[in-house]
Amino acid sequence: MLSRTADCLYWMARYMERAENTARMLGVNYEMSLLPQSRDAAEQGWRGLLSISELTGGFVQRFGEVNARNVLDFMIRDETNPSSILSCVRAARENARAVRGALTTEVWETQNQTWLEFNRLLRAETTLRDPGPVLERVKTRSHLSRGVTVGTMLQDEALHFLRIGTFLERADNTARLLDVKFQAAQSDFFGVASGSDELEYDFYHWSAILRSVSAFEVYRKVYRNVILPEKVAELLILRSDMPRSLANCVNEVVSNLHLVANEQSHETLRRAGRLQADLQFAHIDEILATGLHAYLTQFLDRIGDIGVGISRDFLVPMVA
Repeated sequence: MLSRTADCLYWMARYMERAENTARMLGVNYEMSLLPQSRDAAEQGWRGLLSISELTGGFVQRFGEVNARNVLDFMIRDETNPSSILSCVRAARENARAVRGALTTEVWETQNQTWLEFNRLLRAETTLRDPGPVLERVKTRSHLSRGVTVGTMLQDEALHFLRIGTFLERADNTARLLDVKFQAAQSDFFGVASGSDELEYDFYHWSAILRSVSAFEVYRKVYRNVILPEKVAELLILRSDMPRSLANCVNEVVSNLHLVANEQSHETLRRAGRLQADLQFAHIDEILATGLHAYLTQFLDRIGDIGVGISRDFLVPMVA
């Protein structure tokens, strides 16, 4: 396969996954902002969302004040933000258009229709006052995109590069989400009282994290008890049967990398395989004992290194 074709397929999948992940985080954060809390607590919640995508600096430069409306505007429809949903959906569509010959008609039409429908929804005056319907639609279109890709495309290199892009992006997002939310839980900015109020807020905080990755019902099924931080971390890091866990994402990346391996990719495969093994044999108590933030920071460095290796071995070289 031509490196440019592989590059477009890879980034088409990454951008669509990023749009969905952004919609998930915005939706949950918006729901959390409706709970009784201080103004400072609400602001810190929105700041945490910006920090997940490392966009705080760009946001402050453009908007200044951190509040729900400004963050929603910046993350949903701001064309100057390369990680906004609008930018991601557009980039996914443009990459799909560039390689229409490598896609089935259904895949192309799904990407194109997603772009057209999202633009139509953005024209509604209620988008920022009630972002729920728009965000849910983005998630639904992303599910549809993945489903039609797996359901209609030949299982060849084109599909494998799409899958690599999807799960590499998902792993990166899950790690960032966990890191920011666990640090938030350990800080003192929530402004809740002790006792029952604190326990109630604690439940909503952890359940919101689980809902942002569609894991609330999964948690209940697996652990059958109250929501505990260490169990949330275990589910989203080490459970390979959890679709959005780090372990499952890395397993998918490694299996698809094996299917497209070439003479240059040995080192990238080795590093990905080592990360897979580390996740397979890790124990959550050891991770928490050494520090979750340090562990997730190292994971992000390693997954980023694998992404650079994939670009070097298969795709259009990155411009320094």
